[in-house]
Amino acid sequence: MTSGRRDLTVARIAALAGVSAPTVSRVVNGQPGVAPATRERVEEVLREQGYRRPEVAPAAVLELVFHALESQWALEIIRGVEHAARAHGLAVLLTEMQGRLTPEKAWTEQILARRPTGVVAVFSELTVAQQSRLATQEIPLVVVDPTGEPLHETPSVGATNWTGGLSATRHLLGLGHRRIAAVGGPVRWPCCRARLDGHRAAMDAAGVPAELIREEVLYVEGGLRAARELLALPEPPSAIVCANDLQAMGVYRAAREAGVRVPEELSVVGFDDLDFAAWAGPPLTTVRQPLFRMGATAVDLVAELAAGRRPEEHRVELGTTLVVRESTGPLL
Repeated sequence: MTSGRRDLTVARIAALAGVSAPTVSRVVNGQPGVAPATRERVEEVLREQGYRRPEVAPAAVLELVFHALESQWALEIIRGVEHAARAHGLAVLLTEMQGRLTPEKAWTEQILARRPTGVVAVFSELTVAQQSRLATQEIPLVVVDPTGEPLHETPSVGATNWTGGLSATRHLLGLGHRRIAAVGGPVRWPCCRARLDGHRAAMDAAGVPAELIREEVLYVEGGLRAARELLALPEPPSAIVCANDLQAMGVYRAAREAGVRVPEELSVVGFDDLDFAAWAGPPLTTVRQPLFRMGATAVDLVAELAAGRRPEEHRVELGTTLVVRESTGPLL
């Protein structure tokens, strides 16, 4: 075992951690069979002692992890990741966690065994222990649209969600709307919370109370449920901003069911600008999120880290843009 310090042997690490030498060897080589608490103790000693692993060429593979592959949102990020990975000479291995935010223990063990060039986790929630294990094994990790707060040294890529939420509501206020509802996503997720905070900021600046807010899932059924409830109010909203385009499609359906015309009687704004937004009836006004660039940027960050260079920015936020189409109109 080699290190940045000549006296740092397996026996020395084992003594400091209070474990056996074979246990240290398994931790260093990313092998299974070590209790989580023991592994964490050994890794902490390795970090404290400034241990550097021997140079081992990583596989020319990028691990891409998604919590779910259920919409074009995921496809756009995958396209960006694949485009940038090809430019860096990397193959892409995709893992879909079937709706789970945190990868299973088996996934972590497989990653450590494969030793890829790096990992891009999209809308996923790796535990502190998982992030630490990747760091200890010197496998770069970059998070896209983190669902929680990544470790300080873990780079992340997102979009200007707060600005996007602000611009969507300002657009409606500029059209004369005052009774504006917001269908947000789960507020425990930073991107959804930021979009809703942007909406509130625009309403507050206009002196209009932000009273009509619903928290829903980021799918069509979420927008449908919220809009059915909102449109059944004695004083329904004249406009609804949504946390994504899928929710906006649910609002469209609820409006049709209620006999409410878009945009004559109800203006609707989405978020993401997926391809179907331009072909909806009517074409959807939405906030464009640069999903392709977000995926590509994450790969570029992994390549920087894998080359031993520190990226200039650890928290990258790419700009959003309001795209005005035919689903919004002046208050009549």
